[in-house]
Amino acid sequence: MTAGNRAEIVDSHCHLDFPELISDLPGVIARAQAAGVTRMVTICTRLRQEPQVRAIAEAHAAVFYAAGTHPMSAAEEPMATVEALVALAAHPKFVGIGETGLDYHYTAESASVQQESLRIHIEAARQTGLPLIIHARAADEDMARILTEEHRAGAYDCVMHCFSSGAELAQAALDLGFYLSMSGITAFPRSHELRAIFAAAPPDRILLETDAPYLAPPPHRGKRNEPAFTAFTARAGAEVFNMDYDSFARLTSTNFDRLFRKATLGAPAHPLAGQ
Repeated sequence: MTAGNRAEIVDSHCHLDFPELISDLPGVIARAQAAGVTRMVTICTRLRQEPQVRAIAEAHAAVFYAAGTHPMSAAEEPMATVEALVALAAHPKFVGIGETGLDYHYTAESASVQQESLRIHIEAARQTGLPLIIHARAADEDMARILTEEHRAGAYDCVMHCFSSGAELAQAALDLGFYLSMSGITAFPRSHELRAIFAAAPPDRILLETDAPYLAPPPHRGKRNEPAFTAFTARAGAEVFNMDYDSFARLTSTNFDRLFRKATLGAPAHPLAGQ
């Protein structure tokens, strides 16, 4: 799939520092742009790796970044601090807090640590005004409870990244004014229930992402994912909302701009980029 005259789209969540992508980064970015993906947010999942992720964003005008402690790593990484996250947010290409959240599928034994880490990231989102990026798996009840409790204590913005949870958590997030992000899972043939959840959501709360190098949409399912494949998820999303591709692409890009206000193409690349 190539961009042609199609509207530009955004990959709001990928991992360009992961080995599967960093080894071919110029090609990954070139293919993304050829597919109409003009901006990408690469996510740091362990704060000690933030310098490497930041360097990718500094070197490429189309790339922005966010950082946090992934819930599956919360028990083995040093606990994040609000002060450290707020300090990172001073960088002009740092556009979000996380990913953070709760994952009880593989790491339920660290639930209390994950919850502590999540609340720290929420406070950093409050203080910086940057959107919180949430990973949620097999923890819908606790996730809805904590997000709601914390929002009552002080508002913040949020996207439910790679949303694949239940309708109740989707509604709880939407009721708080949050956004739901479509990944390649939305395009899987058996994802009927997930597509129904998205179809019931307001279209102005939908983002697109790949979560690359994971979760490639058809026709690349089971292979390495990359930001260019956002276009296939956009096509599936357009069908969910009964919209043409260009209209849905423009809508999701507008939604992204509203939430990720710092992520404009006018943000400076690193002065040594390309040297």
